[in-house]
Amino acid sequence: MNATDYKNKVLASAVAIFLSSGTFADDYAAPRTQWGQPNIEGVWNFSSNTPMERPAKFGDRQFLSDEEISRAQLARANFDERTDSALPIEGVDESYNDFWIENAGIGGDIRTSHIIDPMNGKLPAFAPGAIRNQGMYGGDTTGESRPVRIAAGGIGTDGPEDRGLSERCIVGFNAGPPFIPSLYNNNVQIVQHKTHVVLLTEMIHDARVVKLFDDEASIIGLDDTVTLWTGDSRGYWEGESLIVITKNFNGLTASFGSSGTSSEKILTERFTRVSPDTVNYEFTVDDPATYTAKFSAIVPMTKVAGQLYEYACHEGNYGMVNILRGARVQDSLANN
Repeated sequence: MNATDYKNKVLASAVAIFLSSGTFADDYAAPRTQWGQPNIEGVWNFSSNTPMERPAKFGDRQFLSDEEISRAQLARANFDERTDSALPIEGVDESYNDFWIENAGIGGDIRTSHIIDPMNGKLPAFAPGAIRNQGMYGGDTTGESRPVRIAAGGIGTDGPEDRGLSERCIVGFNAGPPFIPSLYNNNVQIVQHKTHVVLLTEMIHDARVVKLFDDEASIIGLDDTVTLWTGDSRGYWEGESLIVITKNFNGLTASFGSSGTSSEKILTERFTRVSPDTVNYEFTVDDPATYTAKFSAIVPMTKVAGQLYEYACHEGNYGMVNILRGARVQDSLANN
């Protein structure tokens, strides 16, 4: 792809993103599976350049105005003009991250934040004593102690246990739960059966098998003593929406972002197909050990006409060895 083609592709994507009306018919009804359930099967993309928390200048307003959308579109077009000279770098010389980044949403409403409750679009205040995990990408130590609950980066390089969970190929940095838009691999494949739903994320090919019940009151979960990295997910259908409630997190992951321990977290997710190509993904985090109140967010997911291939996480196979090898060389040099 030459520079002109690349520019046109980016500009066309920007126009589609910024001008999409994002409105859906109130009377839309999703197609049904052979069991009569709303059909949400397929591969869905949850990329987004909308901030999780709302900038203060927007107050309680959830959506950008038409004028703000137009200004953003113009700014993006002008940016492409200014950077055109840098685009001819192709092939093996192309920056890895520049090539693979996919943090712009595909259509949908132009929201000011993903968080919709509280009304100000901000995370609630931290609960007294809540853990706030810190991490960094460099080889220096942060002073934090194990276990490392952050997804990316680390607290040091003394051993693999000092690195983030995604570097250790344990939990993807966007796979959650909940799903959080990030730089790349923002895809999930939903597979339905009468009694179960599988949520297969592209990142680290994690598959959550969700057993379905008649309603929330009839859910039978794991014993409280059994805990898992991504919790125990159970679900039920409520009208047009699939509701998934996840408990029994093992506390070795952060509650949300890099904060908390997830030990007391209860996550409620709602999947609602609102158009042929859109599923509204909503989630509510209830974790009194980390936050003083619940909070909810919405992330539109767009249908992808393609397959989801296995994401083979090799950081643990190669990257980890080389990180630690490099750190030992630094130790040796410092001691000489």
